[in-house]
Amino acid sequence: MTAASVDDRGAPLDLRLVPAALAGWAVVLAGLCLGYQAAAALGGVSLLAAVLGGRSAAVLAAGGVSAALALVVGAQGWQVEHHPVRAAADRGSVATLVVQIRDDPHPLVTSGYGGRRPQPQRIVVSAGLESADLAGHQWRTGGRVMLLAPAAGWAGVLPGQRVRVSGLLAAPDRSDLTVAVLRVRGEPEVLAAPSALQQGAERLRSGLREASAQVLGPEAAGLLPALVVGDTSAMVSAVKEEFRAAGLSHLTAVSGANVAIVCGAVLGLARLAGAGPRTAAVLAGLALAGFVVLCRPSPSVLRAAVMGSVALLALVVGRRRSALPALCAAVCALLLIDPALGADLGFALSVLATGALVLLAPSWSAALRRSGVPPGIAEALAVPAAAHVVTAPVVAGFSGQVSLVAVVANLLAAPAVAPATVLGVLAALLASVQPGAAILVVHLAGPAVGWLVAVGHHGAAVPDGVLRWPQGTAGGLLLAAVVVVVLLALRAYRLRVLVAAGVAGALVILVPTRYAVPGWPATGWVVVACDVGQGDAVVLATAEPQTAVLVDAGPEAAAVSGCLDRLGIRRLALVVLSHLHADHIGGLAGALAGRTVGAVALGPGRSPGWAFADVMRVTSAARVPLVALSTGQQLSWPGLVLDVLGPLRAPPPSTEVAAEVDGTVVNNSSVVLRASTPAGRVLLAGDVELDAQADLLNASTDLRADVLKVPHHGSRYTAVEFLSAVRPRVAMISVGAQNNYGHPNRQVLGALAASGCELLRTDLQGDLAVTTGNGRLEVVVRGSAHRPP
Repeated sequence: MTAASVDDRGAPLDLRLVPAALAGWAVVLAGLCLGYQAAAALGGVSLLAAVLGGRSAAVLAAGGVSAALALVVGAQGWQVEHHPVRAAADRGSVATLVVQIRDDPHPLVTSGYGGRRPQPQRIVVSAGLESADLAGHQWRTGGRVMLLAPAAGWAGVLPGQRVRVSGLLAAPDRSDLTVAVLRVRGEPEVLAAPSALQQGAERLRSGLREASAQVLGPEAAGLLPALVVGDTSAMVSAVKEEFRAAGLSHLTAVSGANVAIVCGAVLGLARLAGAGPRTAAVLAGLALAGFVVLCRPSPSVLRAAVMGSVALLALVVGRRRSALPALCAAVCALLLIDPALGADLGFALSVLATGALVLLAPSWSAALRRSGVPPGIAEALAVPAAAHVVTAPVVAGFSGQVSLVAVVANLLAAPAVAPATVLGVLAALLASVQPGAAILVVHLAGPAVGWLVAVGHHGAAVPDGVLRWPQGTAGGLLLAAVVVVVLLALRAYRLRVLVAAGVAGALVILVPTRYAVPGWPATGWVVVACDVGQGDAVVLATAEPQTAVLVDAGPEAAAVSGCLDRLGIRRLALVVLSHLHADHIGGLAGALAGRTVGAVALGPGRSPGWAFADVMRVTSAARVPLVALSTGQQLSWPGLVLDVLGPLRAPPPSTEVAAEVDGTVVNNSSVVLRASTPAGRVLLAGDVELDAQADLLNASTDLRADVLKVPHHGSRYTAVEFLSAVRPRVAMISVGAQNNYGHPNRQVLGALAASGCELLRTDLQGDLAVTTGNGRLEVVVRGSAHRPP
């Protein structure tokens, strides 16, 4: 008997259903990816294996389960392939469908650059097909469809409702038994009111949102409903981005962990009250049913309930021998009910995480206890570590990256997740009957939620916290191999010592050179161009400690927040947004979070309209005033003076259409600033293009500066005459690595090089700083310093 087949109490694990679950899952994947013919062939092979398996229970179970799953996935695959709506989708036909909503609508968000807006105004909805009208032909048939629809009109639609929608059909691009995708035109026609169950759940959820908004700040108020019931509608965008970068996004989706926490709390309270095992089990079951109702009984929530029950059996009851067969049986049952889960990323992550809780977490927790770690802390450390290690290969294969901070971030977050979840559920239950009590409970949950916001913020700010990794199956298998080798190595004492020595050596090398960069922040810095990718964020120092002026905020919250954290900035006297393109305003929430901010300033431009509305929303949520800048205005602080040189022409109309037709018009409305600093003049030209540059030249504006933030990321729309008028000693280009816009332009780079100035780029050198070292202008990039000619 191997160590792997023995649990932490020395009893052998029951592995008989493991081959059945793995083989059945493989058959389902083959049927989904290769077609119903492959499923039928594998079903025959599985049935033959079951017949010839003799007395082997494991072989009999594997063969029987695989044959049953092959039959189910094969039959459903055949139905999808021969479905009348699938044929119409292949032709791109117009259709009117009557469907039943299966899950909450989810926003489709794509990153925006320039005048192109991120698109939260479209949603995706999973639905069950009831009937279809195709070119006058009526079909009453079932099947799974996906709806891509405008967000307008879907606010009150709840899972379980029947609606009629019209639009253009398209073939699905995923092998998950989806019959078709409908690009919906207009609003849905609601055919039936939500069920009483769904209406009750919505009242509880809205009560939690309202109580959170009354008590907590915007970041925490949006996070608590997401943490408790997966309701991310009020989450601040900066928190979403930071949680994703820190590997904490799973906390905002209903998972087995939520179920285990809620049911575990009920079991614990029942035991403390003296209830017997059966009574405690009944109460936990009722809590499970109520939690499913609160979260809405969608397929993802029901899956989480099943996985959470298994995790609860492993962690709360403590019988790992029973939990493993329960997990395997749950996998087989869920695949039989819905074979499409076989290719679902969430299902894979749930199964792997639950398996880690069953197989790894108890042993790791026991090992920590033997090392002197208190039991509660040992379990709090072992559970997230085991779940992250096991799911990391799947995440890496899907996303093409590995988070280097996720384990630490999850370990730090773990102690706050359970109290915040339990208190949030209690607040939701009280909100509709005792609003005052709900507010008190939210107050009690506030510190835990605030801690989670802080963990996400600081985790996302760690430099190089995400490692690029090969994407796809090969990348996932490669990381899985690395994980297995490391885990096996840690079982041997000598190898543990070797691994520990290697990690210590890596830390000795990496921490000084990458995380605690010598000389950074640069002593006496006066201006820093932050490496925020394809966007702008420039920090100007004042003579007041930890106080600066920020010009633009880059495309993402985590990048600009991390740069400000590295510089030690705790107060922003002013934030200037040069113009309203996404790569200059996208990170505004991250810049404002956790800092005292005097005001956010805009030039005369108010286009695109969506961007202006976003800026107003973010500043209002942060309680920061929004002010206007005008050409000719001068602002000053100790050690810094700003002169507003432009724009010199009227801004574009404040309409969405104008911005979308010509982003150049918006670029030319950029605020142009001249900063007087101890290191000399700094010209910040926003994204001005040829027309706005010509305006400044024709107006005989004094453009001379020691440092130039090259306009528009060094695009080809930069005039040599403009560069000659500035005559900079240092030119800083803020640009994203390997961007798709041809930035910076070769001719512009050549003109700058010919002028003899020092040329610096954030895509090649990271954060860039200009300092007053030894009484003269110097340049420091992260880790190296040199003087310009």
